[in-house]
Amino acid sequence: MIQSKSLGSKVFNAFNIILMSLLSLSCLYPLWYTLCLSVSDKAAANSGKVSFYPVGFSLASYQQIMGDTQFFRSFLISAERTIFGTIFTIVVLAIFAYPLSKSANEYHPKNVIMWIVIFCMLFNGGTIPWYITMVNYGMIDSMIGLILCGGLPVFNLILLINFYRSLPKELMEAAEIDGAGVWTVLFRIVVPCAIPIFATLILFTSVGYWNEYFQGLVLSSGEQHYPLQTYIKQMVVNIQTTNLSMDQIEKMDKLSNQSLDAAKVFIAMIPMLVVYPFLQKYFINGIMLGAVKE
Repeated sequence: MIQSKSLGSKVFNAFNIILMSLLSLSCLYPLWYTLCLSVSDKAAANSGKVSFYPVGFSLASYQQIMGDTQFFRSFLISAERTIFGTIFTIVVLAIFAYPLSKSANEYHPKNVIMWIVIFCMLFNGGTIPWYITMVNYGMIDSMIGLILCGGLPVFNLILLINFYRSLPKELMEAAEIDGAGVWTVLFRIVVPCAIPIFATLILFTSVGYWNEYFQGLVLSSGEQHYPLQTYIKQMVVNIQTTNLSMDQIEKMDKLSNQSLDAAKVFIAMIPMLVVYPFLQKYFINGIMLGAVKE
């Protein structure tokens, strides 16, 4: 009996390892394929010969990107939006979630506010009323407009509320007995105890701001104001050869739209791939603690 259980456990573990390995490869392959396509030559990229490895290694796409000023302008717009948007969102979530984590007896408007928040998460007025509102508030071609569009993600708010509820009430009560006010309790007791969930929310929020493209398209009057993902979504390579030298024409002849697009997409992924490992250690604890409602 013991041997059969041991054999069954080994089979189960082997199955899990194989399954997790396949799932991991399915997640990694799109990244690897994008990299391979970006460093393949024009003929291989256009003919669809690139699959698991580069064909006809070429850095022409990356050399072209180095001279694309609009790409780097959009990159800086996205970086600014992600940094300031994440700071704004985390501050708003930290403050807004605290009273909503209290009971209805401690904070009387709690139920009404929660119903309003949930309603806004499930329903919206549509794109046209939203656009008219943004125009009336002067949010076109504005960094503030790009930030405010995602300023209060309700799902993240619910995670933070449930995390706040899981904290021992004795901590807050002891601080209040010592004379601490609401702001002191929040920023010196509650927030330091919530570092894991805040790391998780920072990851969610920064990835959301970095990858969002539709709002940048609607709220921008021209590509000079596009965030990076909007620019990549809208980019069309139009090569004008009339005013180019022979050397430039030879370089353009080696360039493929597909490999160029893949190179831009791969470069756009790098910041999030760099940031994620530093926050990953908090990710599991943060998402589990914030998801359990006591």
